[in-house]
Amino acid sequence: MESTATDAPKQLVQKTIFGILFAISFGHFLNDMLQSVITSVYPLLKQNFHLSFSQIGMITFTFQVTASLLQPFVGLFTDRKPRPYSLPIGMGITLAGLVMLSQAPGFIAILCAVAMMGVGSSIFHPEASRLAHLSAGGKKGLAQSIFQLGGNSGSAIGPLLVALIVAPYGQHYIIWFALAAMLGIVVLSKVGQWYKGHLNLAAKNPVVKEQIPSGLSKTKVYFSLTILMLLIFSKFFYLSSMTNYFTFFLIGKFHVSIQHSQLYLFVFLASAAVGTLIGGFLSDRFGRRLVIWFSILGIAPFTLMLPYANFFWTIALAGIIGLILSSAFSAIVVYAHELVPGKVGMVSGLFFGLAFGMGGLGSALLGRLADHTSINYVFQVCSFLPLIGIITWLLPDIERRNR
Repeated sequence: MESTATDAPKQLVQKTIFGILFAISFGHFLNDMLQSVITSVYPLLKQNFHLSFSQIGMITFTFQVTASLLQPFVGLFTDRKPRPYSLPIGMGITLAGLVMLSQAPGFIAILCAVAMMGVGSSIFHPEASRLAHLSAGGKKGLAQSIFQLGGNSGSAIGPLLVALIVAPYGQHYIIWFALAAMLGIVVLSKVGQWYKGHLNLAAKNPVVKEQIPSGLSKTKVYFSLTILMLLIFSKFFYLSSMTNYFTFFLIGKFHVSIQHSQLYLFVFLASAAVGTLIGGFLSDRFGRRLVIWFSILGIAPFTLMLPYANFFWTIALAGIIGLILSSAFSAIVVYAHELVPGKVGMVSGLFFGLAFGMGGLGSALLGRLADHTSINYVFQVCSFLPLIGIITWLLPDIERRNR
């Protein structure tokens, strides 16, 4: 029996559209790979321009603030007026910032370049997360994890490519990453064409969207969102210590080279990519709340051991921490979508923006702390952050309510 025209939008809502989902994930891979270039060249920039740890922290803060402040507003705007081609536009702005970074002659120029890349990221993430949600069908956790897997994989590959392409030859070789940005513009333009067609089809054949209410009062929803934000703070403050300062920790404590420190950072980031996919699958199967609890509180024993471990166990613990910690974010985002149904763009922008903001604030504060104490002391302080995960028990079990 042939499908009717009115069946098409219904199928788009109910079925998982893996082609679009993988294309969005690939775009996320390229976007976050380009962003990871910033943190990966920190040792090189510190050496070339004689930067302090506070200045390193300010670079991350500038990028993360521009990447975070705009995201909720972009998401809110596109909830009301979707913009199918915002994804390639965001990638184009990132490309411009990348070229600026490769040619930057000093600290101020570096700040301007990373600010440009932050704006590109703030445009990309809310609408890309919406498309992941739109393509998910009934597999919201898995879809969000596939989307996140692209980003985390890009973050993992970026430092490895920097170690191979940029570290041996110098800052100007960052320009080679422009090829990846151009590829991203092409892929995301194709996704934009599909999205535009989907919007036109949905406008001609409107269907009632399935928006299951959380069954909670507004006070309880706001309280739950506050708990999620505190968990984001815990996760991304600790993540900031690893992504921005783990290389300096290894160089200072174990006297490894800049190039080798990037390879060991890859271990952490690669394990985080794997954990992202596992976390989404487990959250669909066992519930978001349980995965969030295990992911954040579960790493506490390992983070507490890491500052005192020998070289072998430092790398091993970094891999374990990355695997467990990364499983939380997709579960947090989908849980928030279920708390506030019908506001996918705004919620995605809020939580991606908060994640970037916490990362930037963490980097700036930890950089100043490192200047006044030591990198090892920074890791000792940060090792207690996952204990905040104990507040997850305050979150309501909305999945059980929906059932």
